[in-house]
Amino acid sequence: MDIKSLNNKQKEAVINTEGPMLILAGAGSGKTKVLTTKIAYLIEEKGIDPYNILAITFTNKAANEMKERVKKMLDIDSNTIQISTFHSFGLSIIKRHYEKLGFKSNFTIIDADDSLSTVKRILKDMNLDPKFFNPKTIRNKISSAKNELMTPEELDKFTNNEIDEVTVKVYIEYQKKLKLNNSLDFDDLLMLPIVLFNQNKEVLKYYQERFEYILIDEYQDTNQVQYVLTKMLSAKYKNICVVGDPDQSIYGFRGSNYKNILNFEKDYKNTKVILLEQNYRSTKNILGAANDIIKNNKNRKEKQLWTDNNVGDKIKYKRCDDEKDEAHFVVSSVKKLMNEGCALEEIAVLYRTNAQSRNIEEAFLRENIPYKVVGSFYFYNRKEIKDLISYLKLIYNPSDDISLNRIINVPKRGIGLKTMENLTTKANILNESLFNTIDSGKELEFKKMILEFQQMSEELSLTELVDLILDKSCIRKELLVEDTIESQSRLENLEEFKSITKSFEDKYGVVSLAEFLDEISLVSDVEEHKNRTDVVTLMTVHSAKGLEFNHVFIIGLEEGVFPHTMSLYDNNEIEEERRLCYVAVTRAKEKLTILNTKRRLLYGQDSYNPPSRFIGEIDSEYLDKEEIKQNLNSNYNKIFKSSNINKYEEYTPGEKVIHDKYGEGVIITVEPSILTIAFAHPHGIIKIMKGHKSLKKIED
Repeated sequence: MDIKSLNNKQKEAVINTEGPMLILAGAGSGKTKVLTTKIAYLIEEKGIDPYNILAITFTNKAANEMKERVKKMLDIDSNTIQISTFHSFGLSIIKRHYEKLGFKSNFTIIDADDSLSTVKRILKDMNLDPKFFNPKTIRNKISSAKNELMTPEELDKFTNNEIDEVTVKVYIEYQKKLKLNNSLDFDDLLMLPIVLFNQNKEVLKYYQERFEYILIDEYQDTNQVQYVLTKMLSAKYKNICVVGDPDQSIYGFRGSNYKNILNFEKDYKNTKVILLEQNYRSTKNILGAANDIIKNNKNRKEKQLWTDNNVGDKIKYKRCDDEKDEAHFVVSSVKKLMNEGCALEEIAVLYRTNAQSRNIEEAFLRENIPYKVVGSFYFYNRKEIKDLISYLKLIYNPSDDISLNRIINVPKRGIGLKTMENLTTKANILNESLFNTIDSGKELEFKKMILEFQQMSEELSLTELVDLILDKSCIRKELLVEDTIESQSRLENLEEFKSITKSFEDKYGVVSLAEFLDEISLVSDVEEHKNRTDVVTLMTVHSAKGLEFNHVFIIGLEEGVFPHTMSLYDNNEIEEERRLCYVAVTRAKEKLTILNTKRRLLYGQDSYNPPSRFIGEIDSEYLDKEEIKQNLNSNYNKIFKSSNINKYEEYTPGEKVIHDKYGEGVIITVEPSILTIAFAHPHGIIKIMKGHKSLKKIED
C-alpha cells in the first residue's frame, strides 16, 4: 500500500483513524482516493478485520469503484468489507432479520411506479377523486414522511388540510397492502433498520460492535433517516469518518440536508476537521471562477480551492440571440473540437432543466453528431422490461399483488377490470393475496402458468427462465404478430434483458432468482444498462455531479432559468442554485463555455431574461467576452442594451401595458427585474424585462 503519492492533507486524513473525523473535500480533490486508501490503511497498517469496517456511499457505481480500488491496493476479496449504498446496506440488515419485522424470507421490493400504482388503487377503493387528491403528491408525502421517520400516527399530528388528512389514511392502507403483499418500498430499506434497532437493542448492539470503523461518503447529501442510522451505528466507538462538501449539496428537493455536515462537529465532540483544497481536475481559471461564485453563499464551511494545474484558457462567455442561436453555437464549437481531434466522450452540455435539451438535440441531429441524453429514459423503466421483471417478482413472491395486477392481462388474456375488482373484493374479505384467492376462470390458467414457472425456476438458469416466460406467456408471440417498428424495438429490449441475466451468471456463476431480483431492484432506478461512449453527453447539472469532462458547455445561464424561476425569492433556494452552478463549473477540466440568450422560448412561452447573477459574480479576469463584442451591432443587442432605461419604473399587477410586437396586455406578477404579462391569443403569458424598450404603460 502506497501513501507516498498522497498530499500532506490527504495523508493526514488517512493515518488518523481514531475518533470522529470530518473531511471537507472540494471538487476534484481526490476524496475517493483518500477514502479507499484509509480503508486499506486500517486493514494493512492497523490490523483491523475487514469484517469490522463499514463504508457507505450513494450510488452503486461509486461503491463498486471503491471495492475495485481497495482490491487493487490489498489484493484481497473486497466483498469481505461492507462497502455499499445506504439502500444496499439497509437491505442486508432486513434480509437477516426479516422475521423480527414481520416479513417472510421471500419479500419483494417495489419501485416508484409500483408504489404509485398502489396509491392509485387505494384512492379508488376509497372512492376519492384522483383529480383532486393527486396520487403522485400523496405518494411523495408518504415517501417524505418515511424519510423523516414518521409513522402515519406521527404524520397525523401535522395535518392542516384535507389532502394531508387523506394522505394519512392512504399511508395506513398503503402499509397494510405492503405487509399483505410481503413487499417493501425503497424508503423501507432505510426506515425499517431503524425500526428494528429501536425495537431490538440486542440487534443494534451487534451492529454497533461489529462496525468499529464507519466511513460515509457524500455526507452533505444525507437525509434525516440516513443521519439517524449513522448516529445509531457509530454511538459506541465513534470512529466515524464522513467525507463531503457542503458547496456541492444540490439534492435538497430529494430531502437531503446539507446542515448534517455543517453540524457534524456539534454532533460529535472532538472532531478532527481536514480540508482537502487542492484540486487535481481543473485549470486555474476554471477554479478561480468556481471560487468566485460559491463565496457568495453564507451557509457554508470556508475553503478555497487551488491547483498546480495550468492557468488554462479563459472561460468563454457567449450571449446568444435565442435558444436556436445558442444550440447552433454549441454545435459549431463541438464540430471545431472534433476537427481538432477531441474525443466526443470528453464533451458535455449541461443545463438546469431537461426541457432545455430539445434544441440542442435537434441541432446535433441536423449535423449528424452522435450524442446521448443521460437520465431521459432508462432501460429498466421501459414498459416491456417492467412487465418482464413483474413476472420474475411474482414467480418469486406470489403474494406480490402489485406485480400480479400489472401482468395478469399482459399480454391480453381477456381478464377485465370487473374480474379484477371482484377478485380484489374477495381478497380483502378473506384478508388474502390476490394470487391465493384465484380459483376459477382465465385467471386460474394464469395462476397455473405462474406455478409452472415457479417449479421450472428451480431447474433452469436465469436466462433460460426468461426465455421460457417470453414464450409460454406469449409476450414474444404478440410482439412478433404486431410486427411494427415499436413492437420490434420492444422485442429487442426484451432480448437485451437476457444479456443482463447472462452477464450476471457469467459474473457470479449459478445464481438464484432472489439474488438477481435484489441486484436489479437496487440498480433499476438509477443506472442505464448499456451506454455508448463515443458520444457527446447531454445532461442536467444534477445528473453531472461526480463526473468530469475536458470540455463543458453550460447553457441557459439566465435569471429564471439558472437560477430557476422557482428559486428567485428564497435565499436558501438561491444558495442551492449557486451550489448547483458551482458543481456545473467544476465539471470542466480544460475548457468551459457558458451561454445564455436574450430571448428564449421555453415551455411554449417567450421570455426576455437578464443574464444569470452567477455570471456577474465571476471576476472579469477569468472571462473571455469576445463573442459578445462581435455581436454588439445586432439590432437585438441594441434593444437589450437600452432595455434598462426605465427599469426603476413602478409596476403593479392588473396594470395595462402595450408591447410593440404582442399588443395590449395585463400585468399578472411583478418581480425585481421581470414582469409576467398576459397578452391576447395567440401570444398568451410572456415574461419581459422591466423597462424593455418595446413595452409601455397604457395610461387610463
